[in-house]
Amino acid sequence: MELGRISALFRYPVKSMAGELLDVAMLGWHGIEGDRRFAFRRLAEQSAFPFLTASKLPQLLLYKPFATNGSAGPLPTHVRTPDGNEYELRSDELRKEISSQHGTEVELMNLKHGIFDDACISVISLGTVQGVERESGREVDLRRFRPNIVLETKNAEPLEEDRWVGRTLIFGEGKSGPAVKITMKDERCVMVNFDPDTAERDSEVMKTVVRMNDNFAGVYGTVVSAGELRVGQVVTLGE
Repeated sequence: MELGRISALFRYPVKSMAGELLDVAMLGWHGIEGDRRFAFRRLAEQSAFPFLTASKLPQLLLYKPFATNGSAGPLPTHVRTPDGNEYELRSDELRKEISSQHGTEVELMNLKHGIFDDACISVISLGTVQGVERESGREVDLRRFRPNIVLETKNAEPLEEDRWVGRTLIFGEGKSGPAVKITMKDERCVMVNFDPDTAERDSEVMKTVVRMNDNFAGVYGTVVSAGELRVGQVVTLGE
């Protein structure tokens, strides 16, 4: 069954920092190439999840990773701070600034297969984002949901993603293109409350998702077939 088409593609090279809007992305076995390959670890944190995220430091959203001209591959080399300064990603200057902002020491980590909360691919439909917007009475930037793949579906029904769990999204014409098996609904955290351009908090966004669907919006998946994703690409719902 043809669901619709890819509306947007994103990757987030450094966990909880600003994302990159892409026209084309390579989908590998560990998600979109270059996605969440870096994160800052809180040195004093002894839990199973020591990574610094915007839930602890909302200003992280305003740091923008980028690659300098001539760099190879999808990984960033530098970061532009909210004040407009540019530091090398691996520099001590950046590490010290983020440590100061957070109030405790952090260190940069680079994990080959990525640093994900629950799964390496997140998918949401425009219908769901627009549904949250209508219900909340606010303008809701889809970047609040930090998706990898945004779909424009034919029926634009809010929360239709819930019915995809256990099934497979196939991208492109035919049945041999890249594919993602949808494994679970995406339970939201306070990240959806933060404006991606200002880091200002609006708790009504998460409250709306709770009211609409017990705090679920979008879905997670695992890659079952690698390949190229493109904005405008047809998406089919398979078994």
